[in-house]
Amino acid sequence: MTQPKVFILDVDGVMTTGHFLYSAEGKQFKIFGPDDSDALSMLSGYLEIRFISSDKRGFKISESRISRDMGYRLDLVSSFERLQWISERYSPEVVAYMGDGFYDHLVLKNVGYSIAPSNASSYTKSFAQYITDSSGGNRAVCEACIHLLAKFFNLNRTQLLPKLSKPI
Repeated sequence: MTQPKVFILDVDGVMTTGHFLYSAEGKQFKIFGPDDSDALSMLSGYLEIRFISSDKRGFKISESRISRDMGYRLDLVSSFERLQWISERYSPEVVAYMGDGFYDHLVLKNVGYSIAPSNASSYTKSFAQYITDSSGGNRAVCEACIHLLAKFFNLNRTQLLPKLSKPI
């Protein structure tokens, strides 16, 4: 198995719970979970990290969190064009991809390493090489980052956690 050079994540259902909160004005909010940003920061020293979303109406919400708050690239890519988009930028065998939706299987089965959160579509999970115990928007990305660091970079949790200057 080739060591990945890039980790590409679908936003909705992976970084978020997948819920869209609407008001009379339309889509207003998405729920992003804890710890994922910190774990991605640890992983970013080893891999390039990219995000994709097919949510046109909620793209500005995702952009606010992913690009402005966290500093990562976010691209709007149709669910059906993702594999082509990836192939135009990377060799698929060096891509680790995390997705949850029904159509994410189109990518999961064609990249070097595939991950799905525990609450992904059961069909999608059947194509994942690793399924997190955590659900999307609830530390699934954090768990995936720790898994990738251990599997491909031989780092364990004690090597990843900062040393405390004094005991708690």
